[in-house]
Amino acid sequence: MSSDWFYARAVPARVLVVDDEPMVREVVARYLELDGVLVEEASNGAEAMEWLDRNTADLIVLDVMLPEVDGLSILRRLRLTSDVPVILLTARSSEIDRIAGFELGADDYVVKPFSPREVAARVRTILRRGRIPAATGSGEFRGEFDGLTIDASTREVRVDGAMVVLTPKEFDLIALLARSPRHVFSRSGLLRLVWASSPDYQDSATVTVHVGRLRQKIEVDPQKPRWLHTVHGIGYRFEP
Repeated sequence: MSSDWFYARAVPARVLVVDDEPMVREVVARYLELDGVLVEEASNGAEAMEWLDRNTADLIVLDVMLPEVDGLSILRRLRLTSDVPVILLTARSSEIDRIAGFELGADDYVVKPFSPREVAARVRTILRRGRIPAATGSGEFRGEFDGLTIDASTREVRVDGAMVVLTPKEFDLIALLARSPRHVFSRSGLLRLVWASSPDYQDSATVTVHVGRLRQKIEVDPQKPRWLHTVHGIGYRFEP
C-alpha cells in the first residue's frame, strides 16, 4: 500500500536501518520503501556511527544487540547532539530493558520477532508527526508560564530564555499537557494521544519515563515539580 499522499515532498524521508541480520534489514527496508521512504542500511554499530558522522536521517530504526558498538551506546551518543527519532529493535522484552531505552531517549520500542508492517506503521506515525502539525502541537499555540515557554510553531521549549533540547515525543507530551492546564490525563490516554497507539501496544512505563525525563530537563527540582504534576493512581497534569 502506497502512502504517497503522506510522503509527497521534493526530498523523501530518509531512514537508517541498523541491524546485523541481513534479512531483518531487507524486510524492514522493503516495507518502508513501499511508503516512498529512502532507506539506508548499516550492519553494525561502527558502520552506523561512521554513516551518521557524514549524513543525517529523519529517523533511525536501531537494533540494540549490535556487534562492535551496541545500539544503546549509539543512542546515548546521538542524544548528546541530536533529537532524531529512534525506534529500537530488540529481543529483550523486559520492562527494565524498555525503560533503559526510553531513559536514553528512544521514541519507540519493538520486540523481536516483529511484524514488518508494524514497524512501518510506527515509522509512519513518527514521521507524520514531524512533517505536519500534530494534534498535540498544531495551530498557533504558544504558552508562556512564568519562565517556561512552549512554542508549537517552532517546536521549541525554553526555560528562563535558555533552549531545552527535547526529543520529538518529549515535545509532543509537554505541548499536549500545557495546552490543557490542570486537566488530568491518564497514562493510557497519553499513550493514545502522543504515541498514536493503543495501550495494548505500549507499556504505561513509556509515559512515566518520558515525564521523568521532561522533569529533569525543565524543572528546577525534579523531585518537587512546579509544572508537571503526578495525579496518583490516574496520570499527570500541567500546572501553569
